[in-house]
Amino acid sequence: MSADKTPAQVPMHRATGPFEGLLVIDLTHVLNGPFGTTILTDLGARTIKVEAPGHGDDTRTYGPYVGERSLYFSFVNRGKESIVLNLKDEQDRAVFLEMVKRADVLCENYRPGVMDRLGFSYEALSALNPRLVYASSSGFGHTGPLAHAPAYDTIVQAMSGMMEATGFPDGPPTRVGGTSLSDLCGGTFMFCGIASALYARERTGKGAHVDVSMFDGTFAFLQHALMNWSATGQAGPRIGNRHPSMAPFDVYRTKDSHIVICCGNNHLFTELCATLGIAGIATDPRFVDNSDRMTNLDALKSVLEQALMQQDSAYWLEALAKAGVPVGPMLSVAEAAALPQTAARNMVIDAGGLKMPGNPVKISGYDDPLVRAGAPALDEHATSLRAEFAPPQKAPS
Repeated sequence: MSADKTPAQVPMHRATGPFEGLLVIDLTHVLNGPFGTTILTDLGARTIKVEAPGHGDDTRTYGPYVGERSLYFSFVNRGKESIVLNLKDEQDRAVFLEMVKRADVLCENYRPGVMDRLGFSYEALSALNPRLVYASSSGFGHTGPLAHAPAYDTIVQAMSGMMEATGFPDGPPTRVGGTSLSDLCGGTFMFCGIASALYARERTGKGAHVDVSMFDGTFAFLQHALMNWSATGQAGPRIGNRHPSMAPFDVYRTKDSHIVICCGNNHLFTELCATLGIAGIATDPRFVDNSDRMTNLDALKSVLEQALMQQDSAYWLEALAKAGVPVGPMLSVAEAAALPQTAARNMVIDAGGLKMPGNPVKISGYDDPLVRAGAPALDEHATSLRAEFAPPQKAPS
C-alpha cells in the first residue's frame, strides 16, 4: 500500500479550546509524539505537521486502511496541516526557521542527537525564539546511558517491568494487549509537560525544554508492582485479572459468560454474598476480612463462581447493581463503542469521514464536537504554508 494521498474529506477548521491561538510545529512521527500533539490540536492549537520527503510519516504506510487512508496515521494526526520539508535543504530550512520564530511549541521524537546534528537543538532554536517550548519525547530520554538506544513500544514494555508484571501466574510475561501502552504514555506525558511549560511561561516569559520518555512514563504507570517492590524488594508474581490487595476484585464466570465484581470493603462483600444467596459466606472465618479473603483467594473464587454460574450475566448485572455492589459486564470493543455512555461523552467521533476515538478531555465553556477535521494528505497545505512562512527577502545591496 502506498502512502496516504487521499485529501481529508472534511474542510480544514481548527477546533476551539484553551489552546486557541497557539502555534505548534510538529516534527513527531509514528505514535508517541503524534498522540500528544493530537491532544493539543483537539484542544484548539494550530498544529503544522512537518514531514520528510518521500512517503512522509511512516504510519501513512501502515494498516489498517479505509480506501487509501491509513487509520494508524489518521487516528493521531486529525486536524493538523501537512507540509513536506527537507531539513537538510537550505531553502526548506529557511521556511522551517520562519515557522520556529513564530511558534509557541515545537515537538520532536527523534533519537537524541538527531536535532542537534541538523542544527536545531533546543539551545539553537531558543536563541531564535526565547519563548519557544521545545518538547522531546524519546524512548529513554535525553540523559542516562540508554539515551541513544532504539526503542519500540514492546521493547519499553519489556524493559520497564510492565510485561513481567502482566499475565497469569502460570503464563509467560505478556505485552499489554490492544494498545501500544508505552507509546501512549510518552505522548500523554509530553502533553502534560508542554501544558506545564506553557503555564510557567506565563509567569517567566521564557520557554523551556520538555524531556519525556516512553520508559519513564511506563515505569511510572506500574504502580502496584512498584508498591510491592518498594515494600519487599520484589514485584511479586503475575496475578491475572485480580486486584493485588483487595478481594473479591476479579473476573468471574456466570452461566453464559463473565462479569467483573469489585468489592473494596466488608460491607460490599456482605451485600454480594446476600445477593448471591450465600449470606453465610460473609461470616466464614476464611473470608471475614479482606486480609482473610486475600489469603484464601482460590477458595473464595470457587465459592462465588458456584453461585454465579446458576444464572446468566444479565441477571447478575441487574441484581448486583440493585444491591449497590460494583459490577460490570465483559464487553467487546464493538460493544464498548456502542454504549450509550460512549455516545453521551462524544467518544466516537467522525474525523474526515472516519470513526475514531474522541477527545477524553472535557472542559467547560468549549465545544466537544462529534465531527472534526480529518488527517491531512501528505504535503496538503504546502502552498499556503510556504507563502505564510516565506523568509523575508534580502534587500538589494
